[in-house]
Amino acid sequence: MEEELRRLPEGTWHAAMTIDGYDEPLALRCALKIEDGKLHLDFSGSADASGFGINVPLAYTAAYATFAVRCVIGNDVPNNAGSLSTLRVEAPAGSILNASAPSAVSARHSVGQMLPDLVLECLAQILPEAVPAQGASCIWNPVFLGRDFVINPIYNGGTGARTGQDGLSTTAFPSGVRTTSTEVNELTSDLVVWRREFRPDSGGAGRYRGGLGQEVIIGSRRGEPFEVSKMFDRVHHAAQGRNGGQHGAAGEVLLSSGRLLNGKGKEVVPAGDRLILRTPGGGGIGEPEQRSKAALELDRTNGYTS
Repeated sequence: MEEELRRLPEGTWHAAMTIDGYDEPLALRCALKIEDGKLHLDFSGSADASGFGINVPLAYTAAYATFAVRCVIGNDVPNNAGSLSTLRVEAPAGSILNASAPSAVSARHSVGQMLPDLVLECLAQILPEAVPAQGASCIWNPVFLGRDFVINPIYNGGTGARTGQDGLSTTAFPSGVRTTSTEVNELTSDLVVWRREFRPDSGGAGRYRGGLGQEVIIGSRRGEPFEVSKMFDRVHHAAQGRNGGQHGAAGEVLLSSGRLLNGKGKEVVPAGDRLILRTPGGGGIGEPEQRSKAALELDRTNGYTS
């Protein structure tokens, strides 16, 4: 791993990202330093700890930050104590990325899973041909609660475009999870999934297109109200494209009656109404005018673009 790092230029690179947060936007900042076969990630300047459950323990911060590095640098080297010893991660105590008791951390994924995109923005300045554009990143895993059921499906957005390939649609990254089937979710609850399909035009345009999100429409079989606990991001801050690529579509949470819902927190879907989830798309890479005619035609044929 040290040999891999010594092949790269020494120096320090910086990146910043604004994410939705809970009740107000949050700033995340990273400085990536390479020196003498070692890599140091410093998240100083990131937001302070939140009064809500989106805080991230340092171990979780370190896990997702080092994962981003290993996706690009030395990914053929075994992941063990030796290779990880070349990487150091720190964040200021009391910040949202180094929370300690009694800070609530149950929704830590909504912030922590954004860190790979932030670290990759630093690495894109060193290895631009190896780094994808930003994606949905934070999984959309609503908890549905009714009179006699609780279920927790997962609805993923799109990943960012890759250099030389489009992004992956409705695919979790940096986590690797997917949902249980619609049939299982319906059998174990009072809910009906009326629609679940790709979300056209949600992938950022570019020479290589970002992956698509999805639209899911959910209602109660008995027409009763039900609750949804939401821990989503990229509702207000979409995944950014790179090198002229356009950003992906931001996520949307609303009722079929038209009322917009927050991206985080617990809310009630009224009796007879339906919940609509539109997950975010990934950013594109390269100028849209550079996309091949064959790829554009295939996008239209498949319904990926309107």
